[in-house]
Amino acid sequence: MSVRDLIILGCSSQQPTRLRNHGAYLLRWNKQGFLFDPGEGTQRQFIFADIPPTKVHRIFISHFHGDHCLGLSSMLMRFNLDKITHPIHCYYPASGRVYFNRLRHGTIYHDRLHLIEHPIEKGGVVHKDEQFTVEAAFLDHVVDNVGYRIQEADRVRFEKKKLIDAKITGSLVRELEAKKEVIVEGKKVRLEEVSWIQKGAVFAIVIDTRPCQSAIDLARGAKLLLCESTYLEEHRELAFEYRHMTAKQAAEIAKKAGAEQLVLTHFSARYKDLSPFVRQAKEVFSGSVDTADDFKRFPFPR
Repeated sequence: MSVRDLIILGCSSQQPTRLRNHGAYLLRWNKQGFLFDPGEGTQRQFIFADIPPTKVHRIFISHFHGDHCLGLSSMLMRFNLDKITHPIHCYYPASGRVYFNRLRHGTIYHDRLHLIEHPIEKGGVVHKDEQFTVEAAFLDHVVDNVGYRIQEADRVRFEKKKLIDAKITGSLVRELEAKKEVIVEGKKVRLEEVSWIQKGAVFAIVIDTRPCQSAIDLARGAKLLLCESTYLEEHRELAFEYRHMTAKQAAEIAKKAGAEQLVLTHFSARYKDLSPFVRQAKEVFSGSVDTADDFKRFPFPR
């Protein structure tokens, strides 16, 4: 079974600290690597995390404030250095195309990378294949800012006893899955009679926003929600002024969305102790709550 986890490569906000790098998050899921908001120093964080950059397949930029994108240039150069042959897909708000181009072509290097851009002009599905559906939604920040929702495809699960009772074995199982029905000893057996649907898990990331309906929609039913909580409640007025959230507001998003697990991140450099973030979030959200920390890993099992 392939690795399924979320690796925190950085969890600070605008200003990195001695212990927290600019934000960057790697989701490894079904042999795909999704890299979100590579801030300054992300390339080096991969080294410390002992993860090869070749594991990245898709990059998602929420917006073009520096702490969310300054690491993009070095990551693209590293992909070239490592001679990555698979395509790298990049998603970002379309209004920031000029900044994307500056980051991509800001220095001299031999660009042999197969990079596919996906500038996002409006919310909705931005990618769909047999494994995943990726949705984007615009959030409430001072510039165009996009949150993302990734859902794996539903899977057909067979009930072994029902297959045995229906005398369906071997190639007949594959035929049933493909054609939705088979004839066994003159009797028609439909797929739904011997199987059930396992709903695909959902990962959502909501970074740099005030509380808004789009954040709730992205997080709806998420198995894992990675959500910004830049401030504690005593600095709620700063969160409002700069269009960010407190830990308690992030927890309210998770509660309204029916998420299972909430991971808080994007912490202001003013905070050294992160335990109050969990404490304040748990006042609202009864599900699992944790704080991000550089190189911390969150399993994402089936």
